[in-house]
Amino acid sequence: MRSISKYSVTLTLFVAVLIIFSSCGSRRNMVYLQQDSTQISSLYEQYVPKIQINDILTIVVTAADPKVTAPFNPVSTMTSSNLSQQVDLALRPTYTVDGQGYITLPLLGKVHVAGLTRVEAIEKIRLELSQYIKDPGVNMNFNNFRVSVLGEVARPGSFILPTERATVLEALGMAGDLTIRGVRQNVLLIREVNGQKTMHRLDLTQQNTLNSPYYYLAQNDVIYVEPNKAQINSSKLGANTNIIISIASLLITVISVLTR
Repeated sequence: MRSISKYSVTLTLFVAVLIIFSSCGSRRNMVYLQQDSTQISSLYEQYVPKIQINDILTIVVTAADPKVTAPFNPVSTMTSSNLSQQVDLALRPTYTVDGQGYITLPLLGKVHVAGLTRVEAIEKIRLELSQYIKDPGVNMNFNNFRVSVLGEVARPGSFILPTERATVLEALGMAGDLTIRGVRQNVLLIREVNGQKTMHRLDLTQQNTLNSPYYYLAQNDVIYVEPNKAQINSSKLGANTNIIISIASLLITVISVLTR
């Protein structure tokens, strides 16, 4: 009976070790943007997304006299104060950037906007409109600023962002944040630049990530969070780990009964 009792103790310790190693984690591996001596840059303008081919832009022309803007807003003239904001946005004129980087505007014709920031494109169109309208205003927004978040996040998927001033952390927040199994030190960002796919790694546990040119997102970025080693190992074992623990627990129970 004494040997059985020792065996019971051994099994108990074995199960305890399994549980501890399966549940323990390091703060260094989990906490975002850990404090260090990094100087944080606030120069977002360095990383503003540029307009790309196939982007869809919503453009609305404004002026002191709304009547003079009618030719430039062929759809928005249908809106009224009774329409909901969602319907109003749906009726605003949109323009797709063609393969040569142009959009075609009423009366103005083709205007090259690819490679410009949203602010630069607004100013260019505003100057063109000055031929027809006194002190024109231009409102422009991306209509397809989409990013995809994959891997070890709570809700993977594609998301349309309301503004181009979006960060990796904001996109991860929309995806429900990383799971406990996601590797925060090696988040992959895939970006298309001039038709070529580029890959970049971000360490979300380091403050220096805030200074990365890839911290701010561009349209069609893909973020991938890889699983940690524990998750990879558990996928190899499948349900076997739970089965082993269950069997060990059952054996301990049986042994405890027999040694009474």
